[in-house]
Amino acid sequence: MGWLTFIIAATVYCLTIEPTASFWDCPEFITTGYKLEVGHPPGAPFFMLVANLFSQFASDVTTVAKMVNYMSALMSGACILFLFWSITHLVRKLIITDENNITKGQLITVMGSGLIGALVYTFSDTFWFSAVEGEVYAFSSLFTAVVFWLILKWEDVADQPHSDRWIILIAYLTGLSIGVHLLNLLCLPAIVLVYYYKKTPNATAKGSLIALLGSMVLVAAVLYGIVPGIVKVGGWFELLFVNGLGMSFNSGVVVYIILLAAALIWGVYESYTEKNKARMAISFILTIALLGIPFYGHGASSIIIGILVIAALGLYLAPSVQAKIKERWRITARTMNTALLCTMMIVIGYSSYALIVIRSTANTPMDQNSPEDIFTLGEYLGREQYGTRPLFYGPAFSSKVALDVKDGYCIPRQSEAGSKFVRKEKTSPDEKDSYIELPGRVEYEYAQNMFFPRMYSSSHAPLYKQWVDIKGHDVPYDQCGEMVMVNMPNQWENIKFFFSYQLNFMYWRYFMWNFAGRQNDIQGSGEIEHGNWITGIPFIDNLLVGNQELLPQDLKNNKGHNVFYCLPLILGLIGLFWQAYHSQRGIQQFWVVFFLFFMTGIAIVLYLNQTPAQPRERDYAYAGSFYAFAIWVGMGVAGIIRMLREYS
Repeated sequence: MGWLTFIIAATVYCLTIEPTASFWDCPEFITTGYKLEVGHPPGAPFFMLVANLFSQFASDVTTVAKMVNYMSALMSGACILFLFWSITHLVRKLIITDENNITKGQLITVMGSGLIGALVYTFSDTFWFSAVEGEVYAFSSLFTAVVFWLILKWEDVADQPHSDRWIILIAYLTGLSIGVHLLNLLCLPAIVLVYYYKKTPNATAKGSLIALLGSMVLVAAVLYGIVPGIVKVGGWFELLFVNGLGMSFNSGVVVYIILLAAALIWGVYESYTEKNKARMAISFILTIALLGIPFYGHGASSIIIGILVIAALGLYLAPSVQAKIKERWRITARTMNTALLCTMMIVIGYSSYALIVIRSTANTPMDQNSPEDIFTLGEYLGREQYGTRPLFYGPAFSSKVALDVKDGYCIPRQSEAGSKFVRKEKTSPDEKDSYIELPGRVEYEYAQNMFFPRMYSSSHAPLYKQWVDIKGHDVPYDQCGEMVMVNMPNQWENIKFFFSYQLNFMYWRYFMWNFAGRQNDIQGSGEIEHGNWITGIPFIDNLLVGNQELLPQDLKNNKGHNVFYCLPLILGLIGLFWQAYHSQRGIQQFWVVFFLFFMTGIAIVLYLNQTPAQPRERDYAYAGSFYAFAIWVGMGVAGIIRMLREYS
């Protein structure tokens, strides 16, 4: 039955693919795949490699785009297959008590749940759109589907020998997914919860919370540790060998890669043989240090933080300390070995980024940011050209730059984020390779700041006021001795914008497109006739966006118009509540699916901190969240069947 859903989905997508390149980033991604050129930061090297493989099947250059689009279609079909398998696994765990004696009714319930949930997602607005164009989101969705299914697969065999291989495979796919899109890292909280519930028969709310916190540490370790850390430590080696020892460009990086590989292999060997606990601890700490995980931040502060973290880790892993602490807090050799193997797999997957440097060195026609060495690669990965946005604390749109008086002049207060190194232009062929140090990114400091700043962009000030009636409050501002008043939005207005625009308009509207209905495919900015969600039920739609019969004919007949009468939404809500209230296992499953739903949806909303008037609709970013809700849609079938049986 699962393969049937794949055939249906893949056939539909292949029949409806874009014949050539569609708008926005698709032409760029197709080009980077076809000729292995360097696209915009942070790049997608593994996508490039696979797209290049599919482009080999093109009969001529005019069909290259179609081949890459076929790749997205087939990967999206595979995503539907894994969704079916995930739904059937979860439903089976709830309704089947004897695996050797499955009744026909149970089989129909399980298969029906998987089929309905998978097909609802197959024809959902957002996923179908991504499935037929040459973009990274179809590929990223497949990674999400596969790693989530793999942890469920591990759950079935967790008590068997060598079950950790499934965890290691998840780590490898996570590393590969970095070379497509970072969205896949957001699956880690759900994966950790599955692991915790399986390993802890008497799981508690406190334990679940600790597991979630641990999963956030894992996400941070990869996103802010391994991804930039390898570049950072590699940069230190590069400076030592090029500027210090007078060797050629990239010589330090080569030495670093060899040492990192050696440290990983040594650590895996020591933790596998368990011959010497001290060596085992040293090899583990050395590997963590070479990966750059402890060195968070910029400049000297990152080194200080790294030294403190390494010292604390060394103290904790010392054999004498491990012997004294409680057994539950000890790091066993198996745990260390699995952690190192997972880290090795992530690094191997992440190594696809070598392609970016190699192709940039070849000076391809499209060579955005020209990341030819470890330092420019760091800027490329860090997306530094896009600037920064405040998340937890920072300025509002009306904030003024803090000013200082120096030597009689009024100057803006600035802070530098470390420094950067660039290749020195040679004045003669005999001159040795070297790097020169330049100031890093300079940022202004603001005199007025607030917590959780959602309205932060001064260039979008008029647009914020279209979404929220901002009266604000006056705050004194020292303008080099002259006190003036600055009108700042208050916290309630800030929160209102978050709920009305960022959460409602830029997330829940997209969510309802997929499970209730879509008015049309014309991008809207809040007006009632463009891009809203509808239900197809007149009295509800009249309350939401007015009488749809009064729309002009071209909007009524828009090809993007579709209505589901909220049936998928209702089915998903039934599945959600049925799962949550089914049993202890059910509530555990609920939290697993919920955090997949939350992390790939609302958490992204919190992180992006989007400004009004986006250049295009952003529903593609939340496809993982809609995937999670499709699981509940499938479970709604099981919930209805079970309720009918109980009350019949």
